[in-house]
Amino acid sequence: HSIKGGAATFGFQDVADLTHVMETLLDRLRRHELGLTGGMVDVLLESGDALKGLLDRHRGVSDEVHDASDLVARIRSHSQGMAAGMPVQAPATTAPATTAPAAAPMPAASMPAADGSPAQRLLDIAIGPLDEPGIADQLAELFAEIPGLGTITATDDGKSDAQGLRHFRALTSAADADLLDLFTFHVARERVSIVPVAAPVDEQGYGFFAPADASPAAGGAAAPVAVATEARPGAAAPRAERPEKTEKAAPVEASTLRVSVEKVDQLINLVGELVITQAMLAQNGRDLDPVAHQQLMGNLVDLERNTRLLQESVMAIRMIPMAVVFNRFPRMLRDLAAKLGKQVELHTIGEATELDKGMIEKITDPLTHLVRNSLDHGIELPQVRADSGKPACGSITLSAQHKGSSIAIEVRDDGKGLSRQRILAKAREKGMDVHDGMTDHEVFQLIFEPGFSTAEQVTEVSGRGVGMDVVRRNILSLGGTVELDSAEGYGTTVTVRLPLTLAIMDGMSVAVGDETYILPLASVIESIKLDHGRIRSIAGANRVIEVRQDFLPVVALDEVFQVPRFEAATRTGIMIVVEAEGARVALLVDELLGQHQVVVKNLEANYRKVPGVSGATILGDGRVALILDVGHMVRRARH
Repeated sequence: HSIKGGAATFGFQDVADLTHVMETLLDRLRRHELGLTGGMVDVLLESGDALKGLLDRHRGVSDEVHDASDLVARIRSHSQGMAAGMPVQAPATTAPATTAPAAAPMPAASMPAADGSPAQRLLDIAIGPLDEPGIADQLAELFAEIPGLGTITATDDGKSDAQGLRHFRALTSAADADLLDLFTFHVARERVSIVPVAAPVDEQGYGFFAPADASPAAGGAAAPVAVATEARPGAAAPRAERPEKTEKAAPVEASTLRVSVEKVDQLINLVGELVITQAMLAQNGRDLDPVAHQQLMGNLVDLERNTRLLQESVMAIRMIPMAVVFNRFPRMLRDLAAKLGKQVELHTIGEATELDKGMIEKITDPLTHLVRNSLDHGIELPQVRADSGKPACGSITLSAQHKGSSIAIEVRDDGKGLSRQRILAKAREKGMDVHDGMTDHEVFQLIFEPGFSTAEQVTEVSGRGVGMDVVRRNILSLGGTVELDSAEGYGTTVTVRLPLTLAIMDGMSVAVGDETYILPLASVIESIKLDHGRIRSIAGANRVIEVRQDFLPVVALDEVFQVPRFEAATRTGIMIVVEAEGARVALLVDELLGQHQVVVKNLEANYRKVPGVSGATILGDGRVALILDVGHMVRRARH
C-alpha cells in the first residue's frame, strides 16, 4: 500500500498498477473472502520480483524493461474470478442504521462505472489547523500531476476558517487510505479529515466528523475516515491520543544511527592499534618495581581492562544476526522443491545468533550450496518417503548457536542419508586409495574430495562433482571447520564451525629458538612434556608420538621454518597437540609463552603468501609474530 501511494505520487504508473491489484488480492485474503492457494502464493512471489525490476529501472540501475500486464491480469483473476458467488465487500457488522455512516445511500457520483473500474466518490476534505494556509494548495497540485486521481476544488476561497482549517471537495476513485498516504508528503496525517458527502452530518462536527458513537461498516469502502484530531471540539478524545503516540515514536527513530562500513572498519583498525599499544605498555611495565610504581601499575591494569571492554564493544558493532542469511532460503527452497517435485519444510533455529559482517558475507555461498544439496540429494520424492514410512513432506533444519569463541551452524535433513557402500564404490571407480576398514567418518570425508559426486546424472542443481570441495576450502580459509555426520535412511547433518570474527582472535604464543609463533586457541587440544622414549620413527624420516594409545604425527616447527639454533641444548621439548580438518598432529616447540588475544594482520597483503602461515600480529615488545595455519600443518603431516 505504501509503495503504491509513493509510486503514484512520483508518476510510476506501472508500479502503482501492479501494487494496486496485489493489494486487492491481499486485502481479500485478509478478510477471509478467499482461501489461500498455491497459485496465489506463486503469483505474489513473482510480483515481488517484478516490483524489484520495475523499481530498479526507475532508479536507473537497470535498463531491462519489465512488462507487468500479464501479472496484473493473473492477480486480478485470482482476486475476482476465483471467488465466484462471493461478495466483493466483507459483510457489514450489525449496527443501528442511525449510527452507521456506511449504511447511508451511495450518491450517483460514487456508483461503480459500467466497465467495472473503481467507483468515483464525492468527498469533503478538511486540512488543518495550519500555520501557513497556502500549504494546503499543494494537495490540489497532486491531483493535477497524478493521472487518474480525480479532481479537487477549494470551497473556502483559499482562506482558513476560524479554526485554521482549509476545505476542499474532491471527486476521486482513490481509497481514503491512499489519499492519506499522498497527503502526508505535505501535511501530517492527523491534520487531514476525509468524509463522503453522503455521510450523515453531525451538528457538532459541521459535517466533517462521524458521530462519536458511530461504528464504521466492516469493509465498507464508503465508510468515513476521520483522521483529524485537532480541528473541532468534538474530537477532543482522539486529540489526546495522537501526540502521545508521536512522542513515543520519536525516541525509537532517534535510537539508531546509520554509519558506513568503511568508518566501522577504520574504528576497528584503530582499536586494534590501541590493543597493540596497550600490550607494549604492559610489557614495559613488567620491568618496573611494583612497589615504587604502584599507581602506574594500577593505571596499566585499568587501561588493560578498559581496552578489552572497548574492543568487545567495537567488535559488537559489526555483528549481524544469522537471520540475514537464513531469510534467503525459504524462497530458494520453495522454487527448487517445485522444480524437483519434492515437498519440504524449512525450520530455522538461532536466527538471532550474531556473526561478524565479513564472515556473514563469506559464509552465505557455502551455506546455500549445503542447503541445496540437502534438498537435491537428501530429501526423497513424496512417494518414496511414503513407501519407507516417512511423512511425504521432508524437513530441513538450519540452526546457529555460540560455542565458546566460535559459532556452530548446522544444516540437517531427514532424507535418505549417505550410502557408505555407494561412496566407497565411487571412490574405487575414481582410483582413490580406500578400503573396507575405513571408519564412517573417513568414508564421509571423501565427498569433500575434488570432483567427487555420487549423483547418477548431471542436472541443473548438482551432479558435476564440484561444490563440496569448494565449500570446505572456503570454510577453511575463514579459519573454520566443517564436519559431516549421516545415517543411511535417517538423514545427514553438516556442521560448520567458524570464529566469531576475523579481526581479533584468542591465541597461544609459543617459542621456537628466538622466534615466537601464535597458535589459534580454538585448534589447541592440549600440551604435554616431551618424553623422547615415546617418539618412534617410521619409514625413515617420519616420526610419531603415542598419546593415549593413539599415534600422532610429529611436526618440528624449527625444521618447518628453518629456525637457526645456536645451542642444541635450548630445545627443552614440549608437544602441543592441535586439531584441524578432523585430524590431530603434535607440534614440537621449545616453550609455552602464554595465552592472549592478538590483532590479526593480513600478511599476504603486506608481504606475500607464506606456506603454513595464515597471518601475523604485533607483540607487546614491538616484534612481529606469525600466526600458524594449523590446517596446513595437518596436511603436511599427512603427506
